[in-house]
Amino acid sequence: MVIGARMVLASTKPPPPDFDRTVSGLGLRATSVHDLTTSDIDVVFQPIVDMHTGFPFAYEALTRCRWPEFKNPVVLFQQAEAERACGPLGRKVREVAFSRCPDAPLFVNLHPHELSDGWLVRPDDPLFFHDRAVFLEITESAAFSYFGLCAGVLKEICSRGGAYLVVDDLGAGHSNLKRIVDLEPHVVKLDIALIRGIEKNRRQQILVRQVVSLCEELGAKVVAEGIETEEELRALLDTGAHYGQGYLFAKPAFPIPASRWPFERAPALAAQ
Repeated sequence: MVIGARMVLASTKPPPPDFDRTVSGLGLRATSVHDLTTSDIDVVFQPIVDMHTGFPFAYEALTRCRWPEFKNPVVLFQQAEAERACGPLGRKVREVAFSRCPDAPLFVNLHPHELSDGWLVRPDDPLFFHDRAVFLEITESAAFSYFGLCAGVLKEICSRGGAYLVVDDLGAGHSNLKRIVDLEPHVVKLDIALIRGIEKNRRQQILVRQVVSLCEELGAKVVAEGIETEEELRALLDTGAHYGQGYLFAKPAFPIPASRWPFERAPALAAQ
């Protein structure tokens, strides 16, 4: 998972009307997420690189907030869930993201509460007006815990709006693989635990190679997240992963950062 974009599934209760306490014990004075405007939301982008060409395939939108109370995006989304504000927050994030990146395929992250609250089905949502491909990410744990919503509402949105379903953090250990298969995702993102140290572990390489092969048979492309070193990249090229993402290529930023490919030759040749 790439920190900053994931909608954290916290099991907090809704706050009382006079809610005014510290957030998550961090000593920060809580302010209502409902008060945030699009000018308070910041969105940065990280390239997702085609492992066959070395060029960006798409960009992932990662949420930031200008308010000091919510500088940590984990705290921001925990608070949004506590206030039952995931729907309006997600809508504002998409407004900023799509306006900043109008001419490229874009991955955006969803909180499952946005599905149950009906925000994503609104016909004026920015995701329906993007001129390039839109990829809607849901975490593996959310796909398991909210399978009915994902299988119903999210798949309907993808069908109606031409978007693509992405299951993130595959291999994090939360879900039943069959449920992921039943969702028929277009893209699967591998959990960083499957990536870290892969160049040193042949059994891990075999595992990732088999996961990639399985996803291909099921019609899904695979993104390897969290790539930080050339050694990890070389090992992942050998697994057949279709796309890569991580600090090795670029850190999240805005304006949209240029992507770095560390090899002089085409990836397929560099791996030989």
